[in-house]
Amino acid sequence: MEKSESIVASIRAAIAEGNLAHGDRQLRDYQDSNGITPEGLEALSWLARGCFAAQGFDQAADYAQTAYRSAAKLLDTLDLDSEPSLASALGASIEVIAQTKEREGRYQDAVRFLKQELAEYGLTSIGTRIRKNVNLLELEGQPAPELEIPEWLGPKPSSLAELHGRPVLLFFWAHYCEDSRDQTRVLARIVRKFEGDDLALIGPTRRYGYLDEHRRKPAPPRQETSHIEMVLNGRYYSSLPGMPVPISERNFNVYGVSTTPTLVVIGSSGAVSLYHPGKMPFRELASQVQRVLP
Repeated sequence: MEKSESIVASIRAAIAEGNLAHGDRQLRDYQDSNGITPEGLEALSWLARGCFAAQGFDQAADYAQTAYRSAAKLLDTLDLDSEPSLASALGASIEVIAQTKEREGRYQDAVRFLKQELAEYGLTSIGTRIRKNVNLLELEGQPAPELEIPEWLGPKPSSLAELHGRPVLLFFWAHYCEDSRDQTRVLARIVRKFEGDDLALIGPTRRYGYLDEHRRKPAPPRQETSHIEMVLNGRYYSSLPGMPVPISERNFNVYGVSTTPTLVVIGSSGAVSLYHPGKMPFRELASQVQRVLP
């Protein structure tokens, strides 16, 4: 393959077709020609994810362990945050290793492994992703971490302490994210359904340093904040009038929001009842909110 990045696209296509064996052969051919590269390890991490999704758990663990060890070796000479493919490979391999440990019933081993990796990589670009996986195992049933509210759009957000005694729904979103936009339709229905139940909806977001995820042309903070406000008042988010929007990177780090949207339901006691990276359909989310109502 002439273009190194094409191996990732090829492996993802093989996974989408359900042909993991073909993906494995493609990757072996690539490695024979190119050796161990960040792009090849990213492709290998995709194979690990694809096998796990297809319930090929032993193979997934093998792929993930190989990607993890090889990525660690490359870090002797490369900087993690200057190599997006390497960061993606390491983050995904850590995720799959933890998932396989959990599936084997080794819950404490999974948590211990993730916290070890968080200590090592928590300040890098994959720190939030590792925190997400820790939260998936530990956050539900625990007191919800307080939100940082240094600045905001819309009404001034109340702190979680001030909302104690009320059910709360946190909707972490990104201004460029199509899945976040799609989720607003569900949230508008949720707000209407629970209008008389004192449900508090808060929509934390953050700046990313750019306006367009694909081109990633740098944008100064003031320009990006204006863009977020324009998106908030535009077609998709206008169905959620009055939603307070704290702007803070720290909130995303603490809640492990590497996936947008991320939804968090907090009961009247202040404990997390649901931690869910990704979109949720109306019926499932409504059921989760219903569970925390007095």
